[in-house]
Amino acid sequence: MAMKQVIVVNGALDLPRGKMAAQVAHAAVGALLGAPHQNQALWLQQGMPKVVVQCASEDELQALLARAEAAGLPALLIRDAGRTVVEAGTATCVGIGPDLAERIDPITGALPLVR
Repeated sequence: MAMKQVIVVNGALDLPRGKMAAQVAHAAVGALLGAPHQNQALWLQQGMPKVVVQCASEDELQALLARAEAAGLPALLIRDAGRTVVEAGTATCVGIGPDLAERIDPITGALPLVR
């Protein structure tokens, strides 16, 4: 039972690396806290595997969130507070999981890695 977490970044924003790292951290922690305790425990035992990918737009980010929620996956949309780089309320990323990789991959598996 391979567990994973995927963070999807809104690539249209072209966030500076530090800002992106902070937003990804928000998504990772927030989605973890929304996951069932059994998922949390298994994911922690497996070394907290995670992947950071990107999508092309906020619309795509919202669609991925809807697909994850429809599949019953723990998912959380992160909206920025607007204190630095982007306007308040800007959707920056979505955290999905931790859950079984086989449940997450159909939703995020075709997305490119963040580079």
